[in-house]
Amino acid sequence: MSHPLYEKHKATLEAGLKAFGERSYWSAYNEMPSPKVYGEDAPAAGKQAFDALLGKQFELDQPGSNGWQGSEKSPYGSELNVQYPACDVDTLVAAAEKAMESWQALGLEGRTGVCLEMLERLNKQSFEIAHAVMQTTGQGWMMAFQAGGPHAQDRGLESVVAAHQVQMLSAPNAHWEKPQGKNPPLVMKKHFELVGKGVGVVIGCGTFPTWNTYPGLFAALATGNAVIVKPHSNSILPAAITVRTMREVLKEQGVDPNLVSLCVTSGHADTQKLVTHAGVRSVDFTGGNHFGHWLIDNCKQATVYAEMAGVNNVVIDSTDAYKAMLRNLAFTLSLYSGQMCTTPQAILVPAGGIETDEGHKSYDDVCNDLAKAVSGFLSKPEVAHAVLGAIQSGATTDRINEAAAGVHGRVILAPQKLENPEFPNAVVSTPVLVAVDAADEKAYMEERFGPISFVVKTADTAASVALSERLVRECGALTVSVYSTSRDVINAMIKATQRSKVALSINLTGGVFVNQSAAFSDYHGTGGNPGANASYTDLGFVANRFVVVQYREHA
Repeated sequence: MSHPLYEKHKATLEAGLKAFGERSYWSAYNEMPSPKVYGEDAPAAGKQAFDALLGKQFELDQPGSNGWQGSEKSPYGSELNVQYPACDVDTLVAAAEKAMESWQALGLEGRTGVCLEMLERLNKQSFEIAHAVMQTTGQGWMMAFQAGGPHAQDRGLESVVAAHQVQMLSAPNAHWEKPQGKNPPLVMKKHFELVGKGVGVVIGCGTFPTWNTYPGLFAALATGNAVIVKPHSNSILPAAITVRTMREVLKEQGVDPNLVSLCVTSGHADTQKLVTHAGVRSVDFTGGNHFGHWLIDNCKQATVYAEMAGVNNVVIDSTDAYKAMLRNLAFTLSLYSGQMCTTPQAILVPAGGIETDEGHKSYDDVCNDLAKAVSGFLSKPEVAHAVLGAIQSGATTDRINEAAAGVHGRVILAPQKLENPEFPNAVVSTPVLVAVDAADEKAYMEERFGPISFVVKTADTAASVALSERLVRECGALTVSVYSTSRDVINAMIKATQRSKVALSINLTGGVFVNQSAAFSDYHGTGGNPGANASYTDLGFVANRFVVVQYREHA
């Protein structure tokens, strides 16, 4: 008999499977924070639930607790003061391994159904989660709701759907009969059990603590594994809310709740001890190159799925919608103050300028017009604060100040610090744009995370295409964009991005932006360049997280 939660959510699963195959638009969770969608009381209840967590100990009833930790600083200057249970790493891993027994007993349909129930519960908490994401990351409210809630849930669902599809390729049972000529045939009964490889660790990032966590979390869980979530030290609360909800669902279903746990570490050594533990068989990571490569080099017992730094770039050759191109780029560079792994950093423009619907534009024209477009877009304070949010890290502020001082090249748009009347202690900065020559590689050929972009002067469009490919190959990237009225140039970029293995956006001038990706349609990363060794979400992201164990006997 099928599991009740599988039957409850079967329609969602089937719709997800259809969308996953077609790559068409589909979303299970509404992205608009509307009371008509989530209930008239949902906004107030979500804020009240968030406020009730502040200044208190966040109870999770996990094994191995030996104290309390937590020192999150809100980029908005708000007081959080939430404390989380500190747990012994060995105890957490041992409890997670033991919990896999009851998880295994549910079977594929049972595990899938429980994962879908978890996502539905998390969706109902989207307002509470949004406030937690906003106050720990500095995202604006709308982004915090959408990216922290429904969009993250869609990415988690995508992993569940992919995991279900790939596991369904294995038949659970077989009747095996081999003819033996005049002798009786050999007859065997065979059973094939899908078994998780072991404990998965998901290391969260400071800027997108749910969006970048849910894919690995649900990929590991849906393939039969326990998961320990190790959040970024400044974005713990969204992960803690997620873990608490998942543990509640597990307990209701008679599954050991230690299948999912939170690990708040006191330092780098504890994190290293966790990820190199013999019981840990997968590690999902989003963050900088230094620790990402350390994980790949040192977690020999585990498969590491890492999204790291890169230099996303834009090639501008020509356009028949100059103002629309500038508007699109202005929004792209401003969104969440450039604190996205998909934000363009290098904008490649030929020294001889570009042809547009407004006539020829020189390199300097493009620089100046882009600067004006960004300034104009952010000229209204209410728009600026909604789009920019706040700067999440002091290290990002240092990079902004360094670029603004002209260390890397000629400043064509200086950043401005803005005062947020709702959050007077927030650190808010507009983007900084720097003009450099292609030869000034030290300036732009490394990631400078934040609202910092370079308008790079190249010899010509052919040189821009070649440099774009080189940036991806050597530095890594998640996104590349091109603007051109020439099909030959577009085809050259298509070939270049296929060789360097990065996603390409062509002539974006409307309401789609290069730093946004849609679950069930856009792949986030390819796993084919240094920016990431895995993709949200292809079948390869889930297929290596479980094994098939068989037993057989004579019929």
